[in-house]
Amino acid sequence: QVQLVESGGGLVQAGGSLRLSCAASLRTFNKCAMGWFRQAPGKEREFVAGISWTGGSTDYADSVKGRFTISRDNAKNTVYLQMNSLKLEDTAVYYCAAETDRWFGSARKAGYDLWGQGTQVTVSS
Repeated sequence: QVQLVESGGGLVQAGGSLRLSCAASLRTFNKCAMGWFRQAPGKEREFVAGISWTGGSTDYADSVKGRFTISRDNAKNTVYLQMNSLKLEDTAVYYCAAETDRWFGSARKAGYDLWGQGTQVTVSS
């Protein structure tokens, strides 16, 4: 069964760091662009970061630039989101996403067709 499984969420104080992981049971993982999104209570899901199939290009939402870093390890079928200098407004459920219906994609903000179940990140003051 093809799936994405996020892990690494939790409770952290403002200013702290977390590293999210997304493990993909996807044979074509190394051909797929990947992304991270988040959804806060009462808000729509929003793009956080994207990475190309090679890992050579990345894209970020303005709200996380300079604080978050997306990376991937194609040998481990895993994509990561390193989150530093966390703010209260970063509190959300974070979702991993894959673009499986088109290969060799660049870093992108939309076009993903496979989603994980999400992991909760809570930033406290």
